[in-house]
Amino acid sequence: MAYNHGVYKSEIPTSLLPPVRTEAGLPVAVGTAPIHLGSAADAAANVNRIQLVYSYAEAVSLFGFSRSWERYSLCEFIYSQFALYNVCPCVLINVLDPAVHRTAAEPASFSIVDGRADLGGDVLLDTVVVSGEPAPKLGDDYALSYDGDGNAILSVVAGGALASAGSVTAAFSRIDPTKVTAEDIIGGVDTETGKYTGLELVNSVFPRFRLVPGLILAPGWSEKPEVAAVMTAKASNVNGHFTAQAVCDIPSGAGGAGRYTEAPAWKQDNNYAGERQIVCWPKVKLGDDVFRLSTQIVGLMNSIDCGNEDVPYESPSNKNLQMNALVNAAGEEIDLGPEMANYLNGQGIVTALNWVGGWRAWGNRTGCYPANTDPKDAFIPIRRMFDWIGNEFILTFWQKVDGPMTRRLVKTVVNSFNIRLNGLAAREFILGGRIAFLESENPVTDLMDGVLKFHIYVTPPPPAREIRGILEFDPNYFNTLFEGGA
Repeated sequence: MAYNHGVYKSEIPTSLLPPVRTEAGLPVAVGTAPIHLGSAADAAANVNRIQLVYSYAEAVSLFGFSRSWERYSLCEFIYSQFALYNVCPCVLINVLDPAVHRTAAEPASFSIVDGRADLGGDVLLDTVVVSGEPAPKLGDDYALSYDGDGNAILSVVAGGALASAGSVTAAFSRIDPTKVTAEDIIGGVDTETGKYTGLELVNSVFPRFRLVPGLILAPGWSEKPEVAAVMTAKASNVNGHFTAQAVCDIPSGAGGAGRYTEAPAWKQDNNYAGERQIVCWPKVKLGDDVFRLSTQIVGLMNSIDCGNEDVPYESPSNKNLQMNALVNAAGEEIDLGPEMANYLNGQGIVTALNWVGGWRAWGNRTGCYPANTDPKDAFIPIRRMFDWIGNEFILTFWQKVDGPMTRRLVKTVVNSFNIRLNGLAAREFILGGRIAFLESENPVTDLMDGVLKFHIYVTPPPPAREIRGILEFDPNYFNTLFEGGA
């Protein structure tokens, strides 16, 4: 040991740790996008790759955009999230691969009008082959681009071989979203490359962006039980540490629930019954646009969280949706009264109701209700709060893993998180909370093995789902009819 002589200083770790904040409702959406319309030089770069986006322009640049939402499901989410609810960020995962999901078109003749030939939609420009003797050359004789509607346009180059032509014969391939299957959405691990695909990429979000997924959705695909099951499994175990919510839809067309009375049976028969599932029915319409209810519920929850300091303690129920009609898969309007909507709520289904205050989300229950009535599982905001507080605990104290197991470590965890819980209680995000290190939960055998267990008690406020006023006729007030009556 060195011989010291003089005045020195040293430092010890702070006994209180500030919490690491999580993005409470970070949505991760899996689906299909018209990436051939994006600005990326290599569209394949956005196939089965997680992209964190903060704006509508950024999303459209990466993934393209189309109003054909039945074919391109991510476009529905992009529009709802950024144009209707103006919330960010979100994570987008496109599984549509132009190299795989394509259909070859036979050579056809296209009229040239004002120096342009319209080849139609979904055309992959790098597959276009123009016939002729000699064959016209790209760049010298014609150029290819997309117009504002996503149609492929062949533009004739002045002085080129097609300058005086009245038509052009071309063959090409079209991107084909109908070839995407539920297995593509579910994904897995590519046996050749070892890369993750589809929903398996949820586990890549935190390692790459240091943001914890909060809501998992797959517009147009969560109506399939096999997809919803995997979404729920992923939400229950993100990276082996975190938890989230899967927001799913009950189909409102053939094979699903065309009427509200059919929705609970379909939910039960197809096992949409998880505490980490938010189950929605049917669809919602705004103008000419039709959205899955799950899409707008996610935007609504994000909007509410933003107004609450990113704390997910408030239910989306009885908050305004961006809609003016409730519809089924065929586009037929559905009229729900409060008693019908309440019936769905009582079966663990979130819907929409046009009542006091206009069109609003209606329902507080997760998919596990009514089979499971535990408040921490059955109420959407309480379930989300438990997930959020648990995720925050993990992120805050990860820095202490593998540190010496000392009394100072225990006190640091207890004191730090008690201050955090007290702060949440002071702002009424929770009714109360505390953390304790209990001897009964930490046997010597666990301590010898390096295991510490902390008990977190917390009570998020449940939604006031029923408010009653009791009216009574009081005859004593007849005395006000007489002089001197009180």
